[in-house]
Amino acid sequence: MADDKKAVKSKSKRLFVAAIDFGTTFSGYAFSNKDDWRKVHTNNWSGGSLISHKAPTALLLDNNKKFVAFGYEAEDKYSQLAQEEEHEEYYFFHRFKMVLHNKKIGWKTMIEENCGKEMEALNVFRHCVEFLKDSLFEQIKNSFPEVKMTDLDYVLTVPAIWDDVSKQFMREAATKAGIKKEQLTIALEPEAASIYCQHLIMDHPGDLSQSSYLGVVSKGTKYMVVDLGGGTADITVHQKCEDNTLEEVQPASGGPWGGKSIDDNFEQFLKDIIGPKKYENFKENNMEDYIDLFRSFETKKRTINPDKLEEGNTNMTVPVGFTSIVKGGKKGMETAISQSKHAETVTFEKGKFKWKNKDFAKFFDETTKHILDHIEELFQDNDVKDVKTILMVGGFSECKLVQAAIKSKFKNKKVVVPEDCGLAVLKGAVYFGHVPDAISRRAARYTYGIQSWPEWNSTKHPEGKRVKIGDTHRCRDVFFKYVTKGQHITPGYRRSQIFQALKPEEKCLECAIYISDKKDPQYIDEDGCRRLGVLRIDLPNVRTGATLELEETMVFGETEVRVQARDIYTNQQQEVTFDLMKEND
Repeated sequence: MADDKKAVKSKSKRLFVAAIDFGTTFSGYAFSNKDDWRKVHTNNWSGGSLISHKAPTALLLDNNKKFVAFGYEAEDKYSQLAQEEEHEEYYFFHRFKMVLHNKKIGWKTMIEENCGKEMEALNVFRHCVEFLKDSLFEQIKNSFPEVKMTDLDYVLTVPAIWDDVSKQFMREAATKAGIKKEQLTIALEPEAASIYCQHLIMDHPGDLSQSSYLGVVSKGTKYMVVDLGGGTADITVHQKCEDNTLEEVQPASGGPWGGKSIDDNFEQFLKDIIGPKKYENFKENNMEDYIDLFRSFETKKRTINPDKLEEGNTNMTVPVGFTSIVKGGKKGMETAISQSKHAETVTFEKGKFKWKNKDFAKFFDETTKHILDHIEELFQDNDVKDVKTILMVGGFSECKLVQAAIKSKFKNKKVVVPEDCGLAVLKGAVYFGHVPDAISRRAARYTYGIQSWPEWNSTKHPEGKRVKIGDTHRCRDVFFKYVTKGQHITPGYRRSQIFQALKPEEKCLECAIYISDKKDPQYIDEDGCRRLGVLRIDLPNVRTGATLELEETMVFGETEVRVQARDIYTNQQQEVTFDLMKEND
């Protein structure tokens, strides 16, 4: 293991690798020097009595949509504005990343802020990335005054279960934030965490139980990475290869089962007690109390002990702003609770909510069930049946209740929760920037292909798809496959197709790219198939009578799909755009 450690050197071409972990509930940054790349530096953020390595994903803009604050400072500043009744002209965005999950995202997609005003989603994300980028650079500059922006490689994290459109959206936000395209890499969150754990184990062999970690570091073994973040549960399976790289056994999968879903359940509980309208009133006009209430809930969420569910209580102070809204309706909190569906599970005593621990744990039930059911389903797969180790990472994996649920459900599996599991993605993203070849093969999440028009064949093509082009009968809408869902692909795997410009006056050649949830789709209009985007290639001027042929290439197996185009006769690279977001505008 020591020899493995010495052999790994940074492959970054710049002096530093800086990672930005843009999370649903919390965000942060980290960096390391190329010469000592495993020594990762993070930032300490403070809010009231809280000190953490990440800040809340909260953004405050003024009435001109200019940046005011981010993180704890944004929360506190907005609370102060609300107290002084000056907040309505400002834009306050809080925990908004999930807008990118399974929704149609385009250039014109809007996000609603706390008071209901809308703003372009791309600019909201851009402001956040720009603040994190600038803060990060200032921290590096404090220690290395001569450093320049061009000395940094940036890594931006995204969930592995996100589609290609959401990944492009994050790249565009980073570009608008001032990060140059050639300095930016997208990292998939469970991959980053998995890489971090590999090197954590190699760097601290004496501090860790070898029996616990053999299922992660032993060559040839497979392990399941369960990345539980603020917004999503991102689950994949990795295998340690003989050359110490990692191979993705099957495509990442999961759902919106992160820590925020527990907060959503708590929010629904509050609405059930005082009613949706009064709750919105409380949220809009008592922002300081609202933030304090959820910070308090966050603490309870992290500290509930699964070993003490049958004994003891969970008490949580209720801010005056909340109780006064109830009293404004001329009934007390006790009455409001007794008239709600939660009358049997919670009481209100001396200004505090009081649950029995087992009742408080019910906030977790639905989310935990989704996670357990999904993991159980994955273990039915032939490629996963022999996995003996579950590696839990991400901020929500710090929750003892969730850890206990997974250990209880999968008693025959070794469940490993590494030190700093909440920072595994952030630190691992830094590592990934230094050793991008740490993942040697990935499994395709979709089947990718293009629309094809082969010659008509009556034995296999339906009559309804026959068309005549010139003198030839062809079949329309055929799915010409490039990559099959689940196919194991090495980074840089290329699939090319030659296209011919049909008319000399054509200025642009277009090719639609399709994806499918099926392994072997036949036609592009089948269920489960959808158009991903259109490849557009600018055509050079061609003399009359000449033929122009272009080779269009798609590059797979990396964290993003890339496209290239080449003139067959001149061998020159052609300008190519692959705009996925335009499809959804």
